[in-house]
Formats: sequence, structure tokens, C-alpha cells
Amino acid sequence: MSALAMFGGPQAVTPGTIDGSWPVVTELDEQAVLRVLRSGRLTSASAGETEVAALESAWSNLVGTDYCVAVSSGTAALQAALSALDIGPGDEVVLPALSMNATAHAVLQVGATPVFADIEPDTYNLSVDRARDAITPRTGALLPVHLHGLPAEMDGLSTVANDRSIPIVEDAAQSHGALHRGKATGALGTLGCFSLHPSKNLPSCGEGGLITTDSPELYDALTKIRNFGERVPTGARGYVALRSGSNFRMSPVMAAFARSQLERMPWYMKHREQSVTGLLARLAELPGLRVPLVAKNSTHAWHIVRIGLVPEELELTDVSVSTLRATLHRILRAEGVPVSRYQTAPLPAHPAFRAPGTRAARIAAEFPVSCATVEASLCLQRRHLAPDSGPLLAAYADAFEKVWAHLGVVRRMARSRPPEGDWRDIMEVD
Repeated sequence: MSALAMFGGPQAVTPGTIDGSWPVVTELDEQAVLRVLRSGRLTSASAGETEVAALESAWSNLVGTDYCVAVSSGTAALQAALSALDIGPGDEVVLPALSMNATAHAVLQVGATPVFADIEPDTYNLSVDRARDAITPRTGALLPVHLHGLPAEMDGLSTVANDRSIPIVEDAAQSHGALHRGKATGALGTLGCFSLHPSKNLPSCGEGGLITTDSPELYDALTKIRNFGERVPTGARGYVALRSGSNFRMSPVMAAFARSQLERMPWYMKHREQSVTGLLARLAELPGLRVPLVAKNSTHAWHIVRIGLVPEELELTDVSVSTLRATLHRILRAEGVPVSRYQTAPLPAHPAFRAPGTRAARIAAEFPVSCATVEASLCLQRRHLAPDSGPLLAAYADAFEKVWAHLGVVRRMARSRPPEGDWRDIMEVD
């Protein structure tokens, strides 16, 4: 086995390997955008604009809901969904302690209080038991996140919500096309919220979001909320605000691009499943790694691939897991594997969300799985989304196997490395 790249050996992922660029932009996508530009209908408020409505119809058909409302971003989708449920000051919303910070920001933006609950160690999704424990008489909604593209445990969460007559708002920003018991995310709760950012599995060429629901009342509320509280005009716009709202309208350019991408999404999903599962099958054979678990009754959209680290299996219990993670991060990136850290701190530790005076020890005690996850895992993002990423992921697997053939070197590097900081460091920043 050749030497590690950081010590002069050849990179396992050689230059020229397929780069996995995403999104894949085709001539059809360009024509869709050009169609909008030539139409002159450049906002969804333009008379005769059809692109946004066409995307809404296509997405509701795919998800299997009666309605879909397009908005300006995934964060706007969450905020509008909570607003449609009349959640505001005095209300609490239960959400996982590990997610992108937009999930919690949306709660704050409507004036409600985010209440965090820990996650499950094998799925990284909201724990049913911890969510149940977090519910109080002030709870206005459950906000599970289908993190990385894997549906949350919706059977248990639905039981908890139904027992207490609490609506569920799905944060499905990463789970386009994922299924739970044959039903798509976005159709598993009261409302489903998707993001169409260029990094997402269904990309736009900028920002966008989609909200799905079966409720005509919520649909009516959402169409007002996204457009300054106004009724959808059937003639001349009246500019009369019937309720509190905002400007959450989606651009027709974003809608046209996303709808063009949607035509190919099932094909992309099929190839992504083959590529990612091939990679994970090889990584699962290596000691000290934990690959994502997919429940038998669910499918995974593979927006992000998170790989857990088990120091005991690598005979490295004498160094912190953060130091091991940082060591492997450096070695693997030198081999050409773009591992990264998706979320470097649990949400309860963020200065924007934590209660004044909260100490790191309390967060570690209340959210042990979320804390352990950010400390002891590495992620692959975006490059595996392209349909031709199979050879690239095979090269990533080669790199992991090469590094694992040099575990003695890895151990020496980890033991000689200065202790690595972790999420507790931000507790000093206010």
C-alpha cells in the first residue's frame, strides 16, 4: 500500500476523477429560464404568470397532497407554515437539537419559543421519547426534521401529536422524494416544508421553498401570508391586507428551473441510491466507522451522508473523539475526500437560541446524543448528488480503505496532535 498523500504518496482520489458538480444544469434548464425572461413575467405577481402555479401542481402531485404553496426559501416555508397555524408569542415548538439553524430561526421569527429535544443515535432524527418529554401545555406544534434525507420516526411522533391534538410541521428541506411506509415526506404531517436551494436534491437556480398540505384552510392562509396578507387576485390587485403577512413570493425564474430539474429527479434518485449504498457497503467493513441506518419502512434521499466514528474500535480511547475526528478530517482531505462537518454545535448551544446563563455541562447532559454526533462524525455533502458520481464515490471508498491500511500512522498522529476544540468553545461567545 502506498504512503499517505500527506506524506508524499499519491492521492487516492486522483485529479481528473468526475468532480460531482451539482446541480447538473442542462440545455432544458437554460431554456426554461430563458422562457421566463422572454415572457416578461418576472414576478409571481405578474398578470398571466404560470410558472409558479405549474411547479406547485407538479410538486403536490409528486408528494401526494391536495395543495402546494411556493415561497421564496425553505426558511420562509417554515415561518409561513407556523404562521398559518397561528403559532406566535406564548407558544412553544418542539424541534430536534441537531438541525440547520433555520429550523429554530423560523420559530423565533413568529415569536414562539423553540424547545429542543434530543435525537436518536442511529438515525440522527428527533427522538419520539424526548419529544414527548418536551411537550408542555404551551406546545403549539412538533417540528421534526427529516435530517440528511431520512424520514423521522413519524409513526411515533404522529401518535404523540394526535394524543395531544398538536399539529406536525415537517422540515423536509433535505428529504425530497424520501418515503415513509410508501408515503412521501411532506405528506406525513399537517404541513410539509421543502427548500429548493442549489445545494438541495431538488435545486433552484437561487432560493425557493415549497409548502404542502391537505388542508384548504391552511392553503388559503398560506397564499395570503406569502403575499402581504392579501387575497389571491382574480382581477386587479386590491392591496388589502386581510391578515399579517410578508413578501414570501417565489420568483418565476426559480420555479421554471426547479420544474425542469423535477423532470429528472426520479432518475437522479435512482442513480444516487446505487452510488451511495455502494460506498456505504465498503465503509461498513472498516472498524471504527458507523454508516447511516435506514429503517425498513423508509427510503433515504441521501442529501447528506454522515459517517460516525467509534474510537474504541480504533484503539484510540486515550484521545478525545474531537481530536480523532480532526485527524481523520485532515488525512482524508489530503487523499482527495472532501469530508466536512455539517453542524458544528447542537442548536441549544448556539448563542442565538440558548437561555442566558446556560452552561455547557447542562447542554451535554440534556442532549447527549446531539452533542456526541457533532463531536464524532464526518459528512459528505453535495458531490454525491450528481447521477454520475458512482466512480467518484468508489474513489472515496478507495481512499478510506487506504487510510485504514495505515491505522498505526493515524493513531500516532492523533496522539501527537494538540487537543481539538469542540462545540463547547462557542459557549464563551455571546
